[in-house]
Amino acid sequence: MSSEEFEKLHEIYRSLYEELKLMPQRLLRSNGEEKKSLLRAFEERKVEAEEILQGMEVELRDAPPSYRNPMRTKLHLYHRDLAKLQRDAKTSAPPLSDGSQGGIYSSQNQQSSSPFVQTRLQSQRALLLQGTESLHNASESIDRSQRLAAETEHIGTDIIEELGEQREQLDRTRDRLVNTGENLSRTRKILRSMSRRLMTNKLLLAVIILMELAILGAVVYLKFFRR
Repeated sequence: MSSEEFEKLHEIYRSLYEELKLMPQRLLRSNGEEKKSLLRAFEERKVEAEEILQGMEVELRDAPPSYRNPMRTKLHLYHRDLAKLQRDAKTSAPPLSDGSQGGIYSSQNQQSSSPFVQTRLQSQRALLLQGTESLHNASESIDRSQRLAAETEHIGTDIIEELGEQREQLDRTRDRLVNTGENLSRTRKILRSMSRRLMTNKLLLAVIILMELAILGAVVYLKFFRR
């Protein structure tokens, strides 16, 4: 049930009712053909108002009980008010001079029962029911769209959360890579330092060997060749 659709029907009914409420007083001040015309207009508006109330009752079928029950009471009062207006309209219409039962209002009812008027009323009723059904279908379509939007929003929220987690993982991976790069730089410095020390040790070892060879040569020379 669409509360917006129900409110639209309710506004239409209130407008019709306000128009109907003025007609009994106008009937008292009118005569002849003007009175007949007013009675025809009253009957047409009353039928439209009853159809609007039927449409409102259809909209209330799927409403929550907390909302449906008080509105059904209000609809019952609306039907009672329409019946009272109809009695007031009959009271405002004097009987015909030929003594036939019902007077002008009975003549109006007979005119309303003619095939043309019945066809017109049936056409209006069909249009109203068709409009009510279209509004109901549009309401269901809006509800489906809202559910789809809610599901899409939920999926989007999950994706955003997952992307946030992946971003945190990437940030941690980047930090580890930065730390690894720093460690590699320190390792390269240590290796270069060790390489320089190794070369220095090799040079010292070569110098020591050369000095030992020189000393050995001097000892051999002094021992064997200097006699």
